[in-house]
Amino acid sequence: MKAHDGMYIGGAWRPAAGQDVIEVVNPVDEQVIGTVPAGTAEDVDHAVRAARAALPDWAATPPAERAARLAALRDLLAARADEIAETVTAELGSPLKFSQAVHAGVPIAVAGSYAELAATYAFEEKTGNSVVHHEPVGVVAAITPWNYPLHQIVAKVAPALAAGCAVVVKPAEDTPLVARLLADAVHEAGFPAGVFNLVTGLGPVAGQALAEHPGVDLVSFTGSTAVGRRIAAIAAGQVKKVALELGGKSANVILPSADLAKAVNVGVANVMSNSGQTCSAWTRMLVHRDRYDEAVELAAAAAAKYGERIGPVVNATQQARVRGYIEKGVAEGARLVAGGPEAPRETGYFVSPTVFADVTEDMTIAQEEIFGPVLSILRYEDEEDALRIANGTVYGLAGAVWAGDEAEAVAFARRMETGQVDINGGRFNPLAPFGGYKQSGIGRELGVHGLTEYLQTKSLQF
Repeated sequence: MKAHDGMYIGGAWRPAAGQDVIEVVNPVDEQVIGTVPAGTAEDVDHAVRAARAALPDWAATPPAERAARLAALRDLLAARADEIAETVTAELGSPLKFSQAVHAGVPIAVAGSYAELAATYAFEEKTGNSVVHHEPVGVVAAITPWNYPLHQIVAKVAPALAAGCAVVVKPAEDTPLVARLLADAVHEAGFPAGVFNLVTGLGPVAGQALAEHPGVDLVSFTGSTAVGRRIAAIAAGQVKKVALELGGKSANVILPSADLAKAVNVGVANVMSNSGQTCSAWTRMLVHRDRYDEAVELAAAAAAKYGERIGPVVNATQQARVRGYIEKGVAEGARLVAGGPEAPRETGYFVSPTVFADVTEDMTIAQEEIFGPVLSILRYEDEEDALRIANGTVYGLAGAVWAGDEAEAVAFARRMETGQVDINGGRFNPLAPFGGYKQSGIGRELGVHGLTEYLQTKSLQF
């Protein structure tokens, strides 16, 4: 067996239980660039058993040593940054510069943040006549999506390993290749055998087997709200802990005092980033009626610049789904000011950067997550109307507020029902908690709040 032909289980690459494979397709030219095994319940069982066997020793490993392993992992990922970026570009279609900065750069930063947290977090504290121990929750199932294929894995694996957990990763079947680079880095960093395991496969087979496995103590899932509900139902049957990072329909609220041109241009860039395949994208732009027409013109002009700059969506199914939403927007009366449902190229899963005006809050494109380069612009009458519209979906993952006065923006943001709000274009912070309200999920990722998801507490009274 060649390296990488199988699964990474128990510290080594091992043959898969079955013979079926999954083809990995480059969404730019629709050519097959590789295959991975289609894992089965048997593969999952082997991986979970390996994790359970490794758990006691790893949980007992001093945090300083766990931190050293994570620091080594960070350095190894940094050394492989170019290969990581090229791999993500090949399997996701992301432009190389974006892959270098985000798909490679962010996981390196996140891994480094948990190396530091593992060394500094107070895993034991005294309160009154009690000593409280923060202990690893156990074996973690990390089931991850295709849109940020390495970041979403590292955002689960790094805190889980810092906490002392053992992990089984099931990456998305569309973008599994970069996960193999991570497995190689974990191996070279010297993590004990079985602490990290990788099983490739389809969600309804390998993913479900992992969620259902009685040897798993926590399921951490990022993906659609529909699948999140299914995983939560499975976990409930075993009273198993879950962490769910699900869909979003985030509002970008531009208050009348804002720098309109900057707010619109940054807002359009946010939606087009990663071809719109970002759960936290600000896909609803809310503009006061007095500045609405100007905002629409600015957004249409900004979107036109992205025609040759964004990559495709991940696959043909996603392309058809996004184009279907665009057609539905037109059918429900929204006005196209940029883009449209027609495919801009004959080859590849491309979608035109699209902007809708005259969108009302009851339209499908204003309520459902599209997960493509599609922006809806809604008008509001006053601040209370803007708040009602912003909070008027089942989601609450992220958002943005723009105002001439920062205090004004903060006051509005505090009333938004969402987990993260950017003020006047605030930058991404890998130490800040990320997660949602309502149907956008349960729990938080990143920073110390992400670490605590993988811990349980025990108090000793004296």
